[in-house]
Amino acid sequence: MRVLVVTVVHTPLDARIHNRQIRALCDAGIEVTYAAPWSATQTPVDTALQGVHTVDLPRAVGRRRLAALRRARRCIRARGPRHDVVLLHDPELLLAVVGRIRQLPPIVLDVHEDTATSLVDRPWLPSVVRPLAAWVVRRLERWAERRVHLLLAEEAYQRRFTLPHPFVPNVPPRPTDEPPPSGDDRVVYLGRIARSRGALEMLAAAEALRDELRFELIGPADTDVQHHVEEAAAAGHVTWTGFVPNDEALRRLDGALAGLSLIEPQPNHAVSLQTKVLEYLSRRIPVVTSDLPVTGAFVREHDVGIVVPHGDVPAVVAALRSLRDDETDRRAKADRGFALIRNELNWEVAGPRFVEHLRGLSVDP
Repeated sequence: MRVLVVTVVHTPLDARIHNRQIRALCDAGIEVTYAAPWSATQTPVDTALQGVHTVDLPRAVGRRRLAALRRARRCIRARGPRHDVVLLHDPELLLAVVGRIRQLPPIVLDVHEDTATSLVDRPWLPSVVRPLAAWVVRRLERWAERRVHLLLAEEAYQRRFTLPHPFVPNVPPRPTDEPPPSGDDRVVYLGRIARSRGALEMLAAAEALRDELRFELIGPADTDVQHHVEEAAAAGHVTWTGFVPNDEALRRLDGALAGLSLIEPQPNHAVSLQTKVLEYLSRRIPVVTSDLPVTGAFVREHDVGIVVPHGDVPAVVAALRSLRDDETDRRAKADRGFALIRNELNWEVAGPRFVEHLRGLSVDP
């Protein structure tokens, strides 16, 4: 069996695409061709999993998306028929298969997010254009539901569609080691650094606690907040690593006091269990999270961290001090979270379902 995986938006080492899905396919003996923006993201092709065939595409960034879409369209048309399944990871790639679906093997769109509602979190898109863009995305999704196969990263995404679609959660790998206990002097954040993801609140908390705790931010920063992050790093309030491959990033979490997830209650975030929360728990550290409907309820139910009101920096500061000062409670929360990921919420449970779903669609399983 052969699978062609395509993205022009995500970094080639994206955790869900590369570390989880492609790894699961390779482990199952499936041949993978991975078309992604290797050069554009300065990602060496030799960092791909062993045996994966790579194809270099331009990256769709901001308003510069047409060239990437054209190259992806040519790639899919040329290489797609030599594969058994084509797996797309960006909704705009649907435009690359319009008019060619009958000449291609089964096409799967992996629905990572609610794209229409997430447009409010795209600073490169003028606000006056966002309603029209959201309408276009919804129309494209309705078209896709009738003509390709959808795979949902969140169960709640099913509400946007008429037909039932398989759900493969975006969960971290099962820990293969015993991470050290949660420490008492370092706070971490993993993921894209953006206003909607609490960037300014994190920086404010780091400044307030500059003489008490160290803050480490792991991930790329949006252009509209990057100078704030750089200033905080220059002042010594935070350490900022930029993008780090997921395997290495997870190891950098070890021994932290807490992981932050101070995300705004936007529609796209409200229905999701934030992946970064699960990643923190997988490395045995408790979380401090904003009170999103799904994530907040999860943290409270399992008692694996502290939930704070969105935008309330003093509450974040108080939560971090509370975890620092109560070692027994901090480590109990961390241990409960680690056990939850190790025993239930991990990719070793979800991955085989993903592989079997693609096998079932294959024209030559």
